[in-house]
Amino acid sequence: MEYEFIHDAVTGQARAQFSLEHQVIGPWIETEVGHSCDKLAQLLTAIDQVEKGQQAEILITGQEYSVAINHEDIAIQTNASLNGADPLPDMFTSEHINIDQNEVAGCGLDDFRQLLLSWAKFTNNLHF
Repeated sequence: MEYEFIHDAVTGQARAQFSLEHQVIGPWIETEVGHSCDKLAQLLTAIDQVEKGQQAEILITGQEYSVAINHEDIAIQTNASLNGADPLPDMFTSEHINIDQNEVAGCGLDDFRQLLLSWAKFTNNLHF
């Protein structure tokens, strides 16, 4: 999984850019995690609970995205795709327009934990 954290030159906000196959993770981490220590702690705790066998799977539903964590990996997807929203009409999904093409992304638990810790460090939530 390739990614880069940057500060937006105009707003100064923390931004996350991911490779195409993991593209949905960028807006998820910006929107759902942001600078929230509580959200980071919730996600790290969920990973620990699944790894220790305390939970088989944990689904964390946010405002726009959901994260499913199981003993093998995690999956992040838009709530619209989770709820079975109708696909866009053909006129909006031509090969020249890339609208929500990658609504789901996944990775292993260790990679996800490292991503969260890197984001915490980047956004100055260093106590993790």
